Amino acid sequence: MMTIQIIGGGSVGLLMASFLAEKGFAVNIISTRAKQRERINTYGLIRENIGGEKQKFTVTAADSISKDADLVIVTVKYNGLAQLYPLLAELPVSIPLLFLQNGLAHYEEAMRLPQQHIAFGSAQFGAQRVNDTTVIHRGIGVLKVAAGRGEIEGFPEVLSLDSEMMPVFLEKDAETMLLEKALLNCFINPLTAILNIKNGELLTNPYAYSLLKALYAEIMAAFPHMRKGFPFDGVKNLCDKTAANTSSMLADRLAGRKTEVDTIVGAIIKKAAANDRQLPTLHTLYNLIKAAEQLESGDRM
Repeated sequence: MMTIQIIGGGSVGLLMASFLAEKGFAVNIISTRAKQRERINTYGLIRENIGGEKQKFTVTAADSISKDADLVIVTVKYNGLAQLYPLLAELPVSIPLLFLQNGLAHYEEAMRLPQQHIAFGSAQFGAQRVNDTTVIHRGIGVLKVAAGRGEIEGFPEVLSLDSEMMPVFLEKDAETMLLEKALLNCFINPLTAILNIKNGELLTNPYAYSLLKALYAEIMAAFPHMRKGFPFDGVKNLCDKTAANTSSMLADRLAGRKTEVDTIVGAIIKKAAANDRQLPTLHTLYNLIKAAEQLESGDRM
């Protein structure tokens, strides 16, 4: 039986673990928290599906990465990657690595690793962790995957997930795919994080909808070559499909965690500035989130 190690016991990691276990793979979740490891090893993993029914899967949990895995999937957020890179670099170069992070900064960093097969994923499904052993599949969305090095065929376990509940699309260019996801995140994450609303309320609240349209127009003006792949109807469709979702940036704010605003929004602002394009609305949203984080952390300079 092929063994898959998933680094990170958050919402994405647990959801991916459930679907891979459902396919019959031996799944081992690498978690830094002893309490989560104990509970997973004792009770297994529960996934609540979109229809409300619950399924239980047998997975294991450990505190360190094994060097005999058939695939390693990295689901920790960007802020946790720096301490992982040295450990990943020590793995056999033959073990494929799949990175599932928001933003753009991790692409060049991950490509410095020696592994022969490195892929990146762009997850558009909805996932919510209820507790250490339970995850809710909040919304069906595609999992886009592209190889940064090597061949995508080196990731048969991920390709086998393709189903009605977890559609898997193959992309040719990993960096372009990550840029597309970062743009999508810029439409939804900062607005929901500031307004404290679900994704769907960006469509139903007329003032939020007006902000969404203005943000779309501004970003597309800065990245005109991306407009074809990002019609506004596509943005609305994503908001509708994930209407009940709490965006990752809002979830971080509600939990008192540092958000990924720098690696998502900040990266897009920098990329636009490099092309002499300004994003005043997006920059304002960025400053609002950074100011809120500073106030909430108690660091008032």
